Amino acid sequence: MMFPLVRNALSSLRIRSIQQMRARQSHSKHSPDFHDKYGDILLAGGTAFCVAVWLFTATQVGIEWNPSPVGRATPKEWNDE
Repeated sequence: MMFPLVRNALSSLRIRSIQQMRARQSHSKHSPDFHDKYGDILLAGGTAFCVAVWLFTATQVGIEWNPSPVGRATPKEWNDE
């Protein structure tokens, strides 16, 4: 009983497959926008900037990365007073 109702509702909707949408997009003229012109350049520039900042931070700022206490931690002298 519910099947004809669902079938009619789905047939009334215009559902296009991905292949049909790609075919329509390929036939239309596509003028390059900002992302087409500069997207790859901005992505590469941002990646280079992040890598440069992390390299500077890791090598020049003086952070001790995962310092080991072996050989540096010595017990204090015992005081009886």
